[in-house]
Amino acid sequence: MNRTALPTETPPGRATRRFRGPFARWPRAADAVLAAFVTVTTTLFQDAPGDAVVVRAIGDVAPAALLVFAVAGTALWWRRTAPVAVLGTAVTGWALTLGSGFSDLGGITIVALYSAGRYAAHDGRVGLGVAAALAVVTADGLIDALPWGEIGFGALVLFVAWYTGRRLRLRQERAAQFRREQAAEANRIVAEERTHIARELHDVVAHRVSMMTVQAGAARMVAPDDPESALQAMAAVEEAGRQALDELRHLLGVLRPDGEHGGLGPQPALTDLPALVEQMREAGLDVSLGGDSRIPLPARVELSVYRIVQEALTNVLKHCGPRARTQVYVRSDGNGDVTVEIVDDGRGPAAPPAPGGHGVGAGHGIVGMRERALLLGGSLDAGPRPGGGFRVLARLPAGGESA
Repeated sequence: MNRTALPTETPPGRATRRFRGPFARWPRAADAVLAAFVTVTTTLFQDAPGDAVVVRAIGDVAPAALLVFAVAGTALWWRRTAPVAVLGTAVTGWALTLGSGFSDLGGITIVALYSAGRYAAHDGRVGLGVAAALAVVTADGLIDALPWGEIGFGALVLFVAWYTGRRLRLRQERAAQFRREQAAEANRIVAEERTHIARELHDVVAHRVSMMTVQAGAARMVAPDDPESALQAMAAVEEAGRQALDELRHLLGVLRPDGEHGGLGPQPALTDLPALVEQMREAGLDVSLGGDSRIPLPARVELSVYRIVQEALTNVLKHCGPRARTQVYVRSDGNGDVTVEIVDDGRGPAAPPAPGGHGVGAGHGIVGMRERALLLGGSLDAGPRPGGGFRVLARLPAGGESA
């Protein structure tokens, strides 16, 4: 059992909106603006002695260098769809301008390296592109007779740009993998719980059919001598048949794999709740039962009420330990629907954590209880109480119609 529920949808008006910048909202338009901005700045600005940056006129740029700036800068528009090609274009353009006085493609190469790390699968081509960029920045520094410290710093900036993009890609891939595993685990839990519920409903239907067979046999035996008793027996058969058909109709809405067959014994009902509570008391739980456990309900609803109470009390015993004060309430509203509430104070000595921890994948827990309620067309809410402890509240329609 697990007290941690799978995440559900946040109610409207209470959702926390995640900030999304222009590169997430309008990626193509933002990339076009980025390409234009980097191309213009590369063309109009150049490095000067003393780590200064000066503005130069377009007319001062050689036509060949201007063409290289335009091609390498425009290529950034495809940095998401063809990041390796964009990186190759930037590094090649930078290499072509070495020693010309216009080797100013460092900014374009930084953006290309980040994009290769962020959007390209890591393979030999990306590694070759990173190595080529480091070689070009080293050659550029040697041609300009820069100190080795400045050359090393430039190489470090290029490497960090690629590494930052790579780390963001890996984090996104891990998050996507976690979401897939979480969804698969939730589906597995729901399918297993449906199988368990279907098996129990099968037992209920089989039990009623067995009663019909016994009643019909009795009616056949007494019919010649006591027609009145035979009519009463057949009326009982009719009533049991109606109930069996009702349960069978609900059973058809639950998927059950082949190969699992239960016995023909009756399943727990509301009248078994006192015995369940007594068992929990013997296990050391300070639990009390309130409300009415004699509400007339369909067998499938009574079964779900019993199982929800059973799983919730097992949760309390497991996560709070013995002597945790717990209260169970079973009530019926004016429409005949039933409300089940289990609350604890969370003050018992904590039990050892189960293998796997208290994460989503540690057990069925709330997922199974909620699935039971939803299959009957009801609902289940569970969570910590403001004053401490835990609360499980299930609302089940008296008809138990399948959702």
